[in-house]
Amino acid sequence: MPEQPAAMAVKISPQSCLYKPSHAVIHIPNTGYVHISRMKNMDSSCLKFLTLMSLALTVSAQLSSNFYDATCPNVLQIVRSQVMKAIMNEQRMAASLLRLHFHDCFVDGCDGSILLDGSNGEKFALPNMNSVRGFEVVDSIKVAVENACAGVVSCADILAIAARDSVLFSGGPTWRVQLGRRDGLVANQTGANTGLPSPFDPLATIISKFAAVGLDVTDVVTLSGGHTIGLSRCAFFSRRLLNYSGTGAPDTTMDPTMVSDLQTVCPQNGDGNSTAPLDRNSEDLFDNNYFSNLLSGKGLLESDQILFSSAAAATTTKTLVETYSKNSASFMTAFANSMVKMGSISPLTGSNGQIRKNCRVVNSS
Repeated sequence: MPEQPAAMAVKISPQSCLYKPSHAVIHIPNTGYVHISRMKNMDSSCLKFLTLMSLALTVSAQLSSNFYDATCPNVLQIVRSQVMKAIMNEQRMAASLLRLHFHDCFVDGCDGSILLDGSNGEKFALPNMNSVRGFEVVDSIKVAVENACAGVVSCADILAIAARDSVLFSGGPTWRVQLGRRDGLVANQTGANTGLPSPFDPLATIISKFAAVGLDVTDVVTLSGGHTIGLSRCAFFSRRLLNYSGTGAPDTTMDPTMVSDLQTVCPQNGDGNSTAPLDRNSEDLFDNNYFSNLLSGKGLLESDQILFSSAAAATTTKTLVETYSKNSASFMTAFANSMVKMGSISPLTGSNGQIRKNCRVVNSS
């Protein structure tokens, strides 16, 4: 029996979408098509939301966790073995592989385009240059997979599986990775420069960038929790340590002891390449300590701390940060769900795109 999508219907409250009491139901019948029931008095923002949801659910019907069962039955074990080897060599690699999947999906969907070489590639976009890493590990995974089943498994799917296993090996949750993506033919450096959330963005901009790819405020907070593992370069947070926003003083939302410690790590005339843990005191363990840190002013990036401390957070993200700080299980479950949702952003399926032989270059014709 074919696997059914996890969510068969989505209900939207009248307060959030409609002027008259009613509700919308998005159905996924056995054919895989999506139908939005007819509603009266629907405003444009609700229609846009429902359209995004319908597209996401259509994609969910196209992808499947058993996509390679017949064509490459050992792919999950092969990828996991290579990821384990990489993390045993360098624990930080778990965060790097997770981030690669995130940065791939936010630019024209989860199509492996971030892996493409070339000066006009996404690798050299400002948010990624000298920042995203792990490409050699992906190369090793691809070689191992190709040796087992050549021309079958996409680089985009390898990124999705590697991200899941990286979280699992760091102590986090697991989930069934939906598979069947194909690889994109072009990179989009401009899209990476404009579409990827920046550590310097205000909260409203971050929420808007998530919404542009079909993710909501819950996903903003939940996926930001991926910063429970990994490091960040001084270049991304050092402006908080001295003359923040022209005040002549450090960012007042950062814990003073943390400011002092980071000033040593990131000297004023440094090159910005030194690193500090994103999750203070818990950098290699995937847990909810990241959210506890935000409550005590110990978020490293501005984009982390504003989830709790900014004025905009009061009506958007603050409550969920508090919930996750107190309830690890709630965060773990939500993170798995948001990763599946993110992994379903605009994938290429069917005959679109290709299965790259080498993740760094498009196949020659």
